[in-house]
Amino acid sequence: MTTHYVATRGYADTPLGQLHYVEQGAGRPVLLLHQTPRSWDEFREVQPLLATGARTVAMDMIGFGLSPSSPPPQTIERMAESAFALLDALGIDSVVVLGHHTGGAVAIEMAAADPARIDGLVLSSAPLTDAAYRRAHADGVVVDDAETQDDGSHLGTLWHKRHPYYPPSRPDLLDRFIRDALAPGVDPAEGHRACARYVMEDRLPLVTAPVQLIGATADPFALPDVERLRTRLTAARRIDTTLIEGGTVALMEQKPAEVAAAARQLLASL
Repeated sequence: MTTHYVATRGYADTPLGQLHYVEQGAGRPVLLLHQTPRSWDEFREVQPLLATGARTVAMDMIGFGLSPSSPPPQTIERMAESAFALLDALGIDSVVVLGHHTGGAVAIEMAAADPARIDGLVLSSAPLTDAAYRRAHADGVVVDDAETQDDGSHLGTLWHKRHPYYPPSRPDLLDRFIRDALAPGVDPAEGHRACARYVMEDRLPLVTAPVQLIGATADPFALPDVERLRTRLTAARRIDTTLIEGGTVALMEQKPAEVAAAARQLLASL
């Protein structure tokens, strides 16, 4: 019989402030890192599926959700620092990290910064933020960038910029995105700017942990980077790839069973 674990919320005292997280399950620790400008809520569907065999911790990275705001310029390195700070506060020595989009970049930085603490990486639609990426974003970030207007029209701007990349007939997922984008202290575009500042090409050769790459076939931003990351992760002990058909930017909420199955594939190999 499968044990049912209730999700519990908490705030961890860290040198960066009180970091918010949701924990569920027991077993090998798995840290869940969301995309910009989401929160732990991005894993609301995936977390209970993984919690049947793992101690899952879904955090609000610094600058997002209910965690402290982070003054600009935000960096991937600072987000990784916040993740390690949470692990320290929870007494977790080593962990598997599942990161989606921006969370994938943070997972890579964690694995490069402290390889001994990272047992494995599940990189879902992680961007390859190399020199070409930085040049392409030199003029700024378009997605999730909307100047606040007195008439509230910026809410529609945020919605419509994301709408083409979300699954059809799922306005509920866009509602959840809007809620996180409007959280106090959150700049919806600053996390994307952090990616555009991150010199990932110097960090990828330092990743030694086994890697499960996940690509969403209807995610035009990240799908091309799946194979590019594979070729750059030259020191990883093992690399496997899963492509999820029809998956979009909102992959965690849209295809949770498929994501959980891919993550379990890596967990089973450790």
